[in-house]
Amino acid sequence: MKPDITLRIATIEDLETLLYWDKQQHVIDADPDDDWDWTNELKQFPSWREQLMAQLEGRPLGFIQIIDPYLEETHYWGDVPKNLRAIDIWIGEADDLGKGYGTEMMRQAIERCFAAPEVTAILIDPLVTNVKAIRFYERMGYEFVEERLFGDGLCAIYRLDRKNWAN
Repeated sequence: MKPDITLRIATIEDLETLLYWDKQQHVIDADPDDDWDWTNELKQFPSWREQLMAQLEGRPLGFIQIIDPYLEETHYWGDVPKNLRAIDIWIGEADDLGKGYGTEMMRQAIERCFAAPEVTAILIDPLVTNVKAIRFYERMGYEFVEERLFGDGLCAIYRLDRKNWAN
């Protein structure tokens, strides 16, 4: 049975939860160098980004960010073509890992991306040391593209093409 997970827009009311999750070791291990600047970012809603809270039967479970890497202001992804999306995803509490919640969160995020008919593929960039995340993304159909240095973090770039998800 699929877990009852819903996605909703993250707001400033989620600040305390997100700051708490940022201090959890499994979250730090997945993204040790990032400062999400939640206080400012949760108040902004640019057209190229969605920040979503995943809820399990109404309680906060995790966070998903979906961006258009072509339009994103910092050009984090570099020179990319139009019609892509990129996803950041995590579960807040370690006790919620390994229960299928991440799979359902990712499935919903992928469907959300591909609901726009022009989107051809989705990118994701786990640290090369995050072996569990890489296995998870591969199970979801993402394919390895290259290793790339983002700041101080060596990441494995993965891509999920629409045609592979449809199959």
